[in-house]
Amino acid sequence: MPGTGVFAEIIEGDVYKYYSDGEWKRSSSGKSVAIVNPTTRKTQYKVQACTQEEVNKTIEIAKFAQKSWAKTPLWKRAELLHKAAAILKEHKAPIAECLVKEIAKPAKDAVTEVVRSGDLVSYCAEEGVRILGEGKFLMSDSFPGNERTKYCLTSKIPLGVVLAIPPFNYPVNLAVSKIAPALIAGNSLVLKPPTQGAVSCLHMVHCFHLAGFPKGLISCVTGKGSEIGDFLTMHPGVNCISFTGGDTGVAISKKAGMIPLQMELGGKDACIVLEDADLDLVAANIVKGGFSYSGQRCTAVKVVLVMEAVADTLVEKVKAKVAKLTVGAPEDDCDITPVVSESSANYIEGLVMDAKQKGATFCQEYKRDGNLIWPLLLDNVRSDMRIAWEEPFGPVLPVIRITSVEEGIHHCNASNFGLQGCVFTRDINKAMLISDAMETGTVQINSAPARGPDHFPFQGLKDSGIGSQGITNSINMMTKIKSTVVNLPTPSYTMG
Repeated sequence: MPGTGVFAEIIEGDVYKYYSDGEWKRSSSGKSVAIVNPTTRKTQYKVQACTQEEVNKTIEIAKFAQKSWAKTPLWKRAELLHKAAAILKEHKAPIAECLVKEIAKPAKDAVTEVVRSGDLVSYCAEEGVRILGEGKFLMSDSFPGNERTKYCLTSKIPLGVVLAIPPFNYPVNLAVSKIAPALIAGNSLVLKPPTQGAVSCLHMVHCFHLAGFPKGLISCVTGKGSEIGDFLTMHPGVNCISFTGGDTGVAISKKAGMIPLQMELGGKDACIVLEDADLDLVAANIVKGGFSYSGQRCTAVKVVLVMEAVADTLVEKVKAKVAKLTVGAPEDDCDITPVVSESSANYIEGLVMDAKQKGATFCQEYKRDGNLIWPLLLDNVRSDMRIAWEEPFGPVLPVIRITSVEEGIHHCNASNFGLQGCVFTRDINKAMLISDAMETGTVQINSAPARGPDHFPFQGLKDSGIGSQGITNSINMMTKIKSTVVNLPTPSYTMG
C-alpha cells in the first residue's frame, strides 16, 4: 500500500513530502497540491507546494553534491544504480497502485512500467560503465602539415545539475530514463514530476534513497508549474534539461539559457497501409497501437492512411477488434480506462464533435461518462477536420482513405509533428523507400509505433522534439567532451 512500510517516512498526515538534501521535508508554504483520481474524479493524494526559495536551495545543494559524485568511481556509481533497480522492482506493487490511482493506468500495465523501469536502470548502469570508461587518443600527424608532437586525450565529463521533467503517462519510466543516465554520467539530478504521477515518482525516488545515494545528489520538488516551473527551467544552476511532454517544452526551449536540451513533445504518428499489406496484422497493430492506455501515448497510432482498395476490409477488421475491447476502471485491468483529466476529455470531445459536424463516419456510437470515453474509430476523415492533424491523446482514431502512396506521405509530412510513423506492406523495397520519405524520427515497418526497447534511439523531428533519447544517447547527451593535449619538444614516432 502506498505511503506505508518502507514508504511511511515520505508522507505526513495526508500530504506527501518533497525530497531534498537526502531528507523528506514539508514545504514552508504550508500549501499542498491536490491530485485527482481520473476514475472517481475526487482528490486521491496531496503533495507539497514547494516555494521558489526551497527550489533554489535544492539546486544549490545539488550543485555541491555533484562535485564529489563526479569523483566517485564508475563501478561504484553502477553498483548503487543496480541496488536502486532491485529495490524498485521489489516494491513494484505500491508504486503500481499509485499509477492506477493517479493516472488510471490499467493494473497490469502499471506493474509492467515499474519492472521495466528497474530493468532500464540496470541496463543504464552497465552501458555507462562501458561507454564512459573509454576515451580517445589522437595524434597530431594525422592532420596534413603536422609532425607527431601533440597527443590529445579525450574523455566524457558530467554537465553538472540535470533537471528532469517527465510526463503524466509514464511518470516512473520516463523519470528513470532521465535519472539513471544523469547519475551514471556523474551528474546530480533535480526531478520535477508531473502533478498526475507525482506520488508514483516520490515512491520511486525513495527507492534511490534506500539504495544509499549521497545526500543532495537526487532531489524531487513538487508544486504548481505556474509557481515554480519557470523558476526551475530558467535557474542559472541548471546545466541541462530533459523534458517529455507537450507544448510546454516549446516555451522551455525559448526561455532556457545556453544549456543542452533533450525534449520529446508528442506526435501525430501516421500508419500508412498499402494494398499488399497483411490486413489482419495491420488491424491488430492499429488496435494495440491506437487504443492501448486509452491512446494516451506519444507513440500511439494517431491517424491511419489506408489505400482505398483495401480500406473497407481493413475498417471492418478494426471495428471487430474494437468491439472486443473492455471499458472500465483501471483496477479491473480494462483495455480502455478514463483519460487523465476532465480537460483532456473535453478536448477529445471537441475533436469528435468537429469531425461529426464535418461528416466523418462514426464506426461506433460516441459515448462518454465523466473522464471515460469509449473507443471510437472515425472513417472517411478529411484534411479539413481537426482530428486529421491534432493529437487527441485519447481513444479516438481517424481513418483517411488515400489513392496513392505519395498522398499518404504528403499527409504525414505536412504535420508539424514528426515523432514516429509506420508502414505496412509485404514489399520491403517499398517499405524502405516510404521510410526514407517520411519526416519522422523513427519509422516502424509492419508494426505499430513504439518507444523501446529502452536502449533504442528515440527522437522526433520538427515540433516533436530536440535531441535523441534511448539509454546510450541520453548518457552521451548528459556529458561533454574534455580534451587534454600533451605537447612534445620533438616529434616522436612509435618504434621509429
